[in-house]
Amino acid sequence: MDIRKLQRVIVDGLEDVKAQNIVVFNTEHLSPLFERVIVASGTSNRQTKSLAASVRDAVKAAGDPPPRTEGEDNGEWIIVDCGAAVVHVMQPAIRDYYHLEELWGDKPVKMKIASTAPRLVKAAVSHGDGDGVKPAARGAVRRVVPAERPASAATPARRAPAKRAAGTRSAPAKRVVIRTTGVKSTAAKAARTGPRPAAKKAAAKR
Repeated sequence: MDIRKLQRVIVDGLEDVKAQNIVVFNTEHLSPLFERVIVASGTSNRQTKSLAASVRDAVKAAGDPPPRTEGEDNGEWIIVDCGAAVVHVMQPAIRDYYHLEELWGDKPVKMKIASTAPRLVKAAVSHGDGDGVKPAARGAVRRVVPAERPASAATPARRAPAKRAAGTRSAPAKRVVIRTTGVKSTAAKAARTGPRPAAKKAAAKR
């Protein structure tokens, strides 16, 4: 099988089982034994075994002999020998430790590979208009606006003060005036008007 077709078959087999961080390197100038090194990651022993099996089945379905595999008992690092291409299926911790990219990564091969790396979702911040929601800037805190609480039946609503009818005024308190008609004392009247004429005459006779 042509090497370009073979590498495409291998990558398709890896993508069928959601392999992460697939890279392809040209190693023709580094080793006469194989032309391509393909590295991919699986998150668990079960996934790495499934990835190796998917590559093996894809190559066999394309017409090549079934490739040999090593490391399936452990599942942390499985090597699938496809003849002109060698596939390394590794768990992330093992891949970071051995870092095969430094050994074989001189000439990466440009291919259309689906990105299966986990994506970070940015928080959305509402700007108050209810429609426009934009991604928050780095370091922004997501603000959650609590929904309006419905009025509870147990909590009585506040009564608005009764409005006074237009054009009416409150009647002022009635002013009560009590008039007293006092009787003038006789002594006071006599002091003002003087003695009676008869009294004067009697005094003159004496």
